[in-house]
Amino acid sequence: MSILFLLLFFPLLLPPSLSLPYPYNASYHIDCGGLTPSTDSYNTSWLADEFFTGGSTSVVSEPLHFHLPQEKTLRYFPLSSGKKNCYNIPVPPGRYYVRTFTVYDNYDGKSHSPSFDASVEGTLVFSWRSPWVENLARDGAYSDLFAFVKDRQLDFCFYSIATDAPVIGSLEVVQIDPLSYNSPETGDSYILVNYGRLSPGSPQWGPGFTSDPDPFGRSWQSDADYRNANSASARVITTKEKITGTEQAPNYFPMKLYQSAVTIGGGLEYELDVDAKLDYLVWFHFAEIDSTVKKAGERVFDVLVNEKNVSRVDIYKEVGSFAAYSLNYTEKNLSSSVLNVKLVPVIGAPLISGLENYAMVPADLSTVPEQVIAMRALKDSLHVPDRMGWNGDPCAPTDWDAWEGVTCHADKNGTGLVITQIDLGSQGLKGYISDQISLLSNLINLNLSANALEGTLPIGLGQKSLARLDLSNNQFSGSIPESLTSSNLQLVRLNNNLLEGRVPEELYSVGVHGGTIDLSGNKGLCGVPSLPDCPLFWENGHLSRGGKIAIGLSCFIFVFLLLLVIYIFCIRRGKNDYDFGLPSDLMSLAAKRNRYQRQKSLMLLEMESQHAKGLPSLPLNPH
Repeated sequence: MSILFLLLFFPLLLPPSLSLPYPYNASYHIDCGGLTPSTDSYNTSWLADEFFTGGSTSVVSEPLHFHLPQEKTLRYFPLSSGKKNCYNIPVPPGRYYVRTFTVYDNYDGKSHSPSFDASVEGTLVFSWRSPWVENLARDGAYSDLFAFVKDRQLDFCFYSIATDAPVIGSLEVVQIDPLSYNSPETGDSYILVNYGRLSPGSPQWGPGFTSDPDPFGRSWQSDADYRNANSASARVITTKEKITGTEQAPNYFPMKLYQSAVTIGGGLEYELDVDAKLDYLVWFHFAEIDSTVKKAGERVFDVLVNEKNVSRVDIYKEVGSFAAYSLNYTEKNLSSSVLNVKLVPVIGAPLISGLENYAMVPADLSTVPEQVIAMRALKDSLHVPDRMGWNGDPCAPTDWDAWEGVTCHADKNGTGLVITQIDLGSQGLKGYISDQISLLSNLINLNLSANALEGTLPIGLGQKSLARLDLSNNQFSGSIPESLTSSNLQLVRLNNNLLEGRVPEELYSVGVHGGTIDLSGNKGLCGVPSLPDCPLFWENGHLSRGGKIAIGLSCFIFVFLLLLVIYIFCIRRGKNDYDFGLPSDLMSLAAKRNRYQRQKSLMLLEMESQHAKGLPSLPLNPH
């Protein structure tokens, strides 16, 4: 079996309670295939299986062989679920410790351990190839790594080789200090895959093996199987004294790691299996727990990696006794399949408390974020079936095929992957084209022909990059969007749909300039040769632009004429409305009344005069 990682062989006793690293508290312990939540004998709470994209559940063939509930169940991903399946776990951005338990145990009765790959955040990290080693297939194995999550979702995905069904027994995700393991120097573009985490002088311990805690959830192996023959007789030293400088940020190395060690006068030598052509980050852990060493210079030794002198170490000189001391070294572009570590004595016998070896796997290119959004929206709107495996990153890892029917290329800057082709003809799709397709700014070829898609064509369809468009033999309705005229189309097939309205002349010119265009089978289309003329004032199920202009002019003329009539009417009625002279009949009556009043006054004056002279007065109204 070719693998990109160290397998921690399952020793019948597995994951205990994880002591969360402070101040980080995001963690998931998923019992893959488990139907109900559970708590194991180490008081770790396990979630029922969730966050998966597909697959089925099963139970190992010999459940009594396993001691913990989460080891007895598994999830497998048959080809009917697609070539690519994932666990998509919601987490805050940061750095994470990820551990898997993988077991076959002939759960399907076929006696054929599967071949498959696994990736984290779009980067290939584990590879399993059939047939597995016998005890590995039966007992299972733990594998782990450190990875950065930059969005808010950790994707752990599986890719089927041939027709084999990938399997997983459990999945653990624990947030850790983002500065751990030298990340300020190495950056966040590497995934550290465990190729050996040794605790010299101790049997295997830590989460999953003993009740001894590790703040990150790391488990530690005995070093006995990794020392060469010359170091087999190394002496074990242990102590119960407190070791200072442990469980501190950013790495939180546990105190137990430094309470045991091995030493030998002739020097220590380790041989670790690795994969060539990768860089390896090696961490060394020391503590002077031999009380006979009283001062600096009593124990001095050189550390060699593949015969290169990495450092000269005097533990007491660096930190004194019963205190933790660590150093790390990066072996670049390893050309062999073995990493050799030697501790060569200078004064006294070398001593070591811990040794870690991590492959620095470069993070693969991933699909640019806005195109991931577009593709996930298309997956939903087109109702893409599970069998097509549209899960995880559409284009990554680059070692795998992209989503079925999808072709990707690196962008012009070489910093991300973009979608250049979607070919989903005759796939039985039922749905519509999402408006988010406008985000696929590098799309050259789109083929959705011979499905049962409906709805209108989105306005954003017609990227400048688009050269070939085949939407024939569907049930699309509405008009052809003007945006298609801005693309560089050389082939357009919209035949046998329910489209209507005027065909943009620029689109029809594709055929005139040597391209191919087919609009047949759309009874409502009009306006270009071979199609009916469009109604003067009606197109695409609504008023045309000319119709709107005509109605606008008509309304203007009507309002103008109405105002003109009102104005003329007001002018003609102006004199009657604003001259307040009395009518002639009323004037004659007033004149007669005035004459009568004058005559009456004169008669009164005459009577008063006669009375004054002593003349008898005459009655005013003689009868």
